[in-house]
Amino acid sequence: MPDLATDFGQHLQTISDVMSTTSLFSRRDLLRTTSAGFGYLAFAGLSSFATANETPSTDPLAPKAPHFPARAKRVIFLCMAGAPSHVDTFDYKPELNRDHGKGGRFGGRLLKSQWQFSQRGDSGLWISDLFPEVARHADELCLIRSMSCDQPVHPAAQTQMHTGTAQFVRPSLGAWTLYGLGTENDSVPGFISLSPPAGSSRNYGNAFLPAIYSGTAVGQPSRGAAAAARQLPMNTSPVPDLRNAKMTSDQQRSQLNLIQALNQSKLEREPHRQDIEGVIESYELAFRMQDAMPSLVDLSDESEETLALYGAESGPTQGFGRQCLMARRFIEAGVRFVEVTQGGWDHHQNLSTALPNSCESIDKPIAGLLADLKRRDLLKDTLVIWGGEFGRTPAAQNGDGRDHNNKGYTTWMAGGGVKGGFSYGSTDEHGYEAIENKCHIHDWHATILHLLGLDHEKLTYRYAGRDFRLTDVHGNVHDQIFT
Repeated sequence: MPDLATDFGQHLQTISDVMSTTSLFSRRDLLRTTSAGFGYLAFAGLSSFATANETPSTDPLAPKAPHFPARAKRVIFLCMAGAPSHVDTFDYKPELNRDHGKGGRFGGRLLKSQWQFSQRGDSGLWISDLFPEVARHADELCLIRSMSCDQPVHPAAQTQMHTGTAQFVRPSLGAWTLYGLGTENDSVPGFISLSPPAGSSRNYGNAFLPAIYSGTAVGQPSRGAAAAARQLPMNTSPVPDLRNAKMTSDQQRSQLNLIQALNQSKLEREPHRQDIEGVIESYELAFRMQDAMPSLVDLSDESEETLALYGAESGPTQGFGRQCLMARRFIEAGVRFVEVTQGGWDHHQNLSTALPNSCESIDKPIAGLLADLKRRDLLKDTLVIWGGEFGRTPAAQNGDGRDHNNKGYTTWMAGGGVKGGFSYGSTDEHGYEAIENKCHIHDWHATILHLLGLDHEKLTYRYAGRDFRLTDVHGNVHDQIFT
């Protein structure tokens, strides 16, 4: 009886060997050989102009030197999809309480916060009772209370928060970070997006950057706090097993060699096709991931004390707690940029019950993450970012809710070279509009890149005849928040 698996592997290797030495006739060859090659001369001139600023690299994920000494080496972005209410969480407005029920220039009647604010830590930052655990780390937080963006609708604002634009398909913040700095572990993705919302691939995509810089989505699409309470075993992997049980590792390697030979042949005929080069690199990364990823996402080796620290054992904090714990494991393994998404923050109504539920699901996990990073001496060069795509209005909607507000809201940062226990910027007396040290989303991006040692004006990529950057023609670094 013939060994079909062995024969199959041998056939794959034979085809791979043939492909590596076979060249097909292409349009480029036609231009080179027809009419004394005049067509190719014109093409070569255009091609050399387009690639004049490119410097080929044998390993696009290799660690790269920043433009200047970096304060942060890596990023964990805690993304609250749906936009938290800043005036109920991190932007204390006593005037809003005083003027409750009055009309305002923004329409509707003012709605005071239903939760008490207190001064926390040695720094005395005002933080709502909705975040009792995070408040214990007030002296690590840098609150940016003067944020603004261009769009008051979710999809557009989320896209701008991630890519700098709401109109065009552009690389995400994580993709730019990976492109600028590379990664410290070539066996796992350099950019991971944990439980991104369904249909949000642009938010972690690479756009025109090579495919290897795209984020890798891990886990089910994020939903609200209720879904976060699902009881999952600690050894449940949120990523599929990439291995093929019907093939040995050597046979799978032969199969991949065949695919790579086909792609390489295509690339040799069309060397300007960077997307093909990206596919080749992505396939190689996926093959290496088979051994590295399963152990990283398996939390069964974590102590009970660590699981409890994150609230990852059970209850409403389990889902987000596990993701925060995996984020720590990923950056510890050398991943450059990790995004953790929690949905369910669009509180147009039922604010009095829905907002506490959302806050409860993330409060302990985030506090656990900050504590764990600090005790492992990782917080000093890990930039932790928290925020949503915009804020909420100080006026009531539907009696017990708040509408979208892109004119003024709060995000915060911790670690990675920012001042702890620091409040930067402000909105007006009711929290409607940024008025002091205004930080537009372009400024936010420029500041994050600067903390990573990257000049946002120099981190560019040539595409369609021009040099693109994350901040386009905008962006100012707010270095007042730096240590």
